[in-house]
Amino acid sequence: MEFTTKIAIVVADDLLSWQKLNVVAFLTSGVIGQTDGIMGDPYVDGSGEIYNPLCIQPIVILTAKREKLNTFLARAGRRGVKPAVYIEDMFSTGHDAANRETVARYQSADLPLVGLALRADRKEVDKIFKGAKLHS
Repeated sequence: MEFTTKIAIVVADDLLSWQKLNVVAFLTSGVIGQTDGIMGDPYVDGSGEIYNPLCIQPIVILTAKREKLNTFLARAGRRGVKPAVYIEDMFSTGHDAANRETVARYQSADLPLVGLALRADRKEVDKIFKGAKLHS
């Protein structure tokens, strides 16, 4: 199936592995939660066991230097694309309300970003995240 949109997540390349995984998990929920019709049907194995549905669209994981993340955020804003964000401070909080409080302390240009995720037209995503590299 060919999609006209693309889901991409970019994480800071200097994060520890557990941090990258944590950021990707949270940012995925930010994109999925804002997108109607993106969840597939439940999975059923040969024994009849039912499993939760998954996102129907592939997700590209990219990395970049931290300083590029604010550039990506600015590009998204200029193009009217609303991303999900994850900032450094969120590693030390324990719940959603505290995460929102940490983000509210910063102006957009000053967010200490460690990850961004978005879903938009394929070409727009490529333009916004130009300079990021495919995560290896």
